[in-house]
Amino acid sequence: MPNLKDLKNRISSVKSTRKITKAMQMVAAAKLRRAQEAAEAARPYADRMEAVVGGLAVSVAGSETAPKLLAGTGDTKTHLLVVMTAERGLCGGFNSSIVKLARIHARRLIADGKTVKILTVGKKGRDQLRRDFSAHLVGHVDLSDVKRIGYANAAAIAQDVLGRFDDGEFDVASLFYSRFESVISQTPTAQQVIPATIPEADAGTSTLYEYEPSEEDILADLLPRSIATQIFTALLENAASEQGARMSAMDNATRNAGDMIDRLTVEYNRSRQAAITKELIEIISGAEAL
Repeated sequence: MPNLKDLKNRISSVKSTRKITKAMQMVAAAKLRRAQEAAEAARPYADRMEAVVGGLAVSVAGSETAPKLLAGTGDTKTHLLVVMTAERGLCGGFNSSIVKLARIHARRLIADGKTVKILTVGKKGRDQLRRDFSAHLVGHVDLSDVKRIGYANAAAIAQDVLGRFDDGEFDVASLFYSRFESVISQTPTAQQVIPATIPEADAGTSTLYEYEPSEEDILADLLPRSIATQIFTALLENAASEQGARMSAMDNATRNAGDMIDRLTVEYNRSRQAAITKELIEIISGAEAL
C-alpha cells in the first residue's frame, strides 16, 4: 500500500493535469466556433465551383483539346497522395484516422503495381507515415507558424502540386483530410483532384450555356483555381475537425482525471484511517501493558 505522502503528491499532480486539460478544452471550444464558421462558409463556394467545372467538363470530356488537368496524362501509373493532418497532437484519433486511410490507399496502390508519392501537410502525418513510407515521401508543407488558415496557404500548396504535375512527376493526385460533421464526428475523406472528376449529377447532361471564349480556354484557367479551392476547403475542414477532436479529447481527459482524483482520495482516506487506527491500537496496547 502506498504511503500517505505518495498518495497526496499523486492527487496534487492529477489535479494540476486536470487544470491543464480543462484549459485546453476551453481554448479548443473557442477556436472551434471560428473554424466551424469558416468551414461551413466555404462549402457553398466549393460546391458551386465544382458544379461549374462539372458542367464545363461534360462539354469537353473526351475532346482532344481538353485541358490536361481534366483529361489526365493518359496513364495512372504514378499517384501523389496529399495527406493533411495537424501540426500538434492531443486531439484524440484525428491524425491517426487520416493517416490510416492514406496508408490503406497507398498499400492498395502499391499492391496493384502503382508508384506512390506522398506530400504531407502537417507534422503529425509526416511523423506517422515516415515509419512505413519514408521512401515515398517527396515533400512536406509546414504550417506550424500559421495562426489562421488563409487562401494564400492553399494557393501555395496548389502551386506546388501543379508544378509537380507539369513536370510529369505524377498522373493522379488525391487529398486526404477529415471532413467536419460535428464536435464528436469527423469523417476521414479521400478526394481525387487531378485529373478533375465530373460529378455524377452532371455526367449525363450537357451545358445550357454558350461560353466565350471556348469551354477549353475557360477550363484551362478555372481548373487550377478549382484545385486551390478544394485544397483550401480541405484545410478549413481539417482545422474545424482538429479543434472538435481536441475539445472532445480534453473533455474526456478532464473527466478521467476527476474520476482518478476521486479514487485516489478514497484510497488516501482509507490509508489515513488505517494509520490512525494502528497508532491507537499501539497506544492502547502500551497502556494495558503498564
